[in-house]
Amino acid sequence: MRGRRGRWGAAVAVVLAVTGAAVPAAADSATTTARLQDDFNGDGYADLAVAAPAATVGGKAKAGYVAVLYGSKNGLTTTGRKVFTQNTAGVPGSAEAGDGFGSALDTADLDGDGYADLVVGVGGEDTSAGVDTGLVEVVWGGAHGLAGGASVASGKAYDQLGAKGRLTVGDVGDDGSPDVVTVANQHDLRVLKGPFARSGAYGGEVLVPDRYDSRVLDLATGDVNGDGRTDVVGAENDADEFDSRRVVYWLGNGTGLNPFTLVYDIDGAGLQGGESLDVGDVNRDGYDDIVVGRAIDGYDSDHDAYLAKGGRIAWIPGTVGGPDGVQAQFLNQDSPSVPGTAEKGDRFGTDVQLGDVDGDGWLDVLTGVPGEDLGTPTDPDAWPDAGAVVVLAGRADGLTGVGSHQVVTQETGNVPGTAEKGDAFGTAVHLGDANGDGLADAAVGAPGENANTGFVWTFRSRASYVVEPGGVPLPATIVAPNGTTAFGNTLLGTTATGARLGTGFAS
Repeated sequence: MRGRRGRWGAAVAVVLAVTGAAVPAAADSATTTARLQDDFNGDGYADLAVAAPAATVGGKAKAGYVAVLYGSKNGLTTTGRKVFTQNTAGVPGSAEAGDGFGSALDTADLDGDGYADLVVGVGGEDTSAGVDTGLVEVVWGGAHGLAGGASVASGKAYDQLGAKGRLTVGDVGDDGSPDVVTVANQHDLRVLKGPFARSGAYGGEVLVPDRYDSRVLDLATGDVNGDGRTDVVGAENDADEFDSRRVVYWLGNGTGLNPFTLVYDIDGAGLQGGESLDVGDVNRDGYDDIVVGRAIDGYDSDHDAYLAKGGRIAWIPGTVGGPDGVQAQFLNQDSPSVPGTAEKGDRFGTDVQLGDVDGDGWLDVLTGVPGEDLGTPTDPDAWPDAGAVVVLAGRADGLTGVGSHQVVTQETGNVPGTAEKGDAFGTAVHLGDANGDGLADAAVGAPGENANTGFVWTFRSRASYVVEPGGVPLPATIVAPNGTTAFGNTLLGTTATGARLGTGFAS
């Protein structure tokens, strides 16, 4: 689900405040890599791919689609926007009920032509191997954007290859070619080795087994022990206990991956993890850290999860010996300086994305709180599960909550729309530099908006949490005076009923 996330260098910011001037800084090599990662047409601007895997396509319920908006000097534009399904010319297969095209998304230049490609999981695909085998496909980037595609791999019956959280991309062989990392048997890593040909052929594959009967919930790549090799990090749950979470990692060895290692807590037990994660050097010590969002609460495992109420985020520092769970730090909405109040069912920690959101050179955490209740002074819970997003400040001492920034909801000034029951604003979040100014722009998905049709918001960035005044209006979109944009199925020309647009983004 996440590939090479958390690679934004200094000078990355997201729009979440009201006044001030931009202070862009020069992009470093990590930022350049991140830009290429999601620049499908090679124009230097990050593009946005957002999924609606539950959408009806050609009358087939839950066949799924992926919408793509391209970046420009003025940010994301609807000009040239595309919607991809398995009925799109050049994309293999055909839309069928329950396929879930877009179950997971990632991006990388798989064929080495200088353009980022879109990697798409189709977790519900049925094949000759059986039901719900799943499928991984690629839509190829080029000078004119995404076009054409290839099937890369399918699974066995009930593998659900390419399902949510079970797809990431990274050079785990350290040979200069990105590899696609998927999940077989619900818990074993299946590494498809690059380079990839336009036919879908690739350089072989390796299965890295998990000795536990676990279920992978999310994946990311990074370098958690600072040896210059690509590692894979996973969030898992125990198949026998829904609420039992663990964090595991597979260290790169120069040609592939070592067997996985469990992250242990201060008591010597497996550290209670979560459902989503990201990897990046939050404290700038040269080792990538793991940030884990645990949105569930109200279960037995709360007793083993400090600050579980309402959901929490864990920061696990990387070291020369790998991730150190003993030194982990935990935050929820009751932690000092963290906006909001921890309430059961808030789902704080739903999706996590790393980036320097205020231009101070430190990676911060953007996360969703889709279960947040909103309302009026006389009825503060008038709109249950309306949702919010929160940013936590990264520092030299890790992720402590100190210096954290404000909550953004549909009730925040200049944000289009109105908070309503069940919107689930913040179910998915994304950072990418859509206007090429060196600052990461934010996107937020609310799949529950308008009775589960779904909606997406994008926020133009300025340094130090400052909203950009003015901005060039994009045709056929809702543009606030501050450069915030929102769009849904009407703009895309897709079937709205039950689409749940905004379920996930490509990293």
